[in-house]
Amino acid sequence: MAARKLNKTKVLGVALLAAFAALLLYLFGLFIMVLWLSVRNPGSSAFMDATLAELRLSKPEAELKYQWTPYDGINKSLKRAVVASEDSKFTDHEGVEWEAIRKAWEYNKKQAEKGKSKMRGGSTITQQLAKNLFLSRSRSYWRKGQELILAYMIEFVMSKQRILELYLNVAQWGGNVFGAEAAARHYYGVSAARLSQYQAAQLAAMLPNPVYYESHRKTSYLMSRTRTIQKRMRLVAIP
Repeated sequence: MAARKLNKTKVLGVALLAAFAALLLYLFGLFIMVLWLSVRNPGSSAFMDATLAELRLSKPEAELKYQWTPYDGINKSLKRAVVASEDSKFTDHEGVEWEAIRKAWEYNKKQAEKGKSKMRGGSTITQQLAKNLFLSRSRSYWRKGQELILAYMIEFVMSKQRILELYLNVAQWGGNVFGAEAAARHYYGVSAARLSQYQAAQLAAMLPNPVYYESHRKTSYLMSRTRTIQKRMRLVAIP
């Protein structure tokens, strides 16, 4: 009996060591990808690939609108608008805003208790970049854990300027529209460098639900949100 228990303990120990080794290998692989993207521009992202696959289910010839634009080729107004809208403390935090996550969790819990579906996110720009580049749209504690780990990796390896440059280039701005350059040309017929303050603020306002706002840009909420972001733009710092 004692020998049997000892064997079970050994088997459990070996299994735990194997699982730990697999986790370390997985994290190392993620870190290598983050290092790569600190110096190389992505041709696509996990979100782009998933969106294209989904679009091609009903339209096999579907393509994404996407064009990489360097940081200096994007108007400062858009940089300020996105930071003001999505993450006002972007230049100060280390990748994760735990207080924002706590407030979002409390708000969402109250919404669920009331039977309401409107939820609030507490993710920083860095977390959103991690999700867009590497992860799926699924919602789970495991995916959130991956997002947090990746956010810290990204902040450790990349400058704030590089993080914002990547985010502005892979963010979704419509059903098949990704990145600031494609968004500027799709909605306003100008390059990302020539966006006006209002246009930049409107693009930032669209980020939480870009597919919906692609065809609902005249809603009273979006117009009000755009004006609010415009007022906040001068109050935030950008890298």
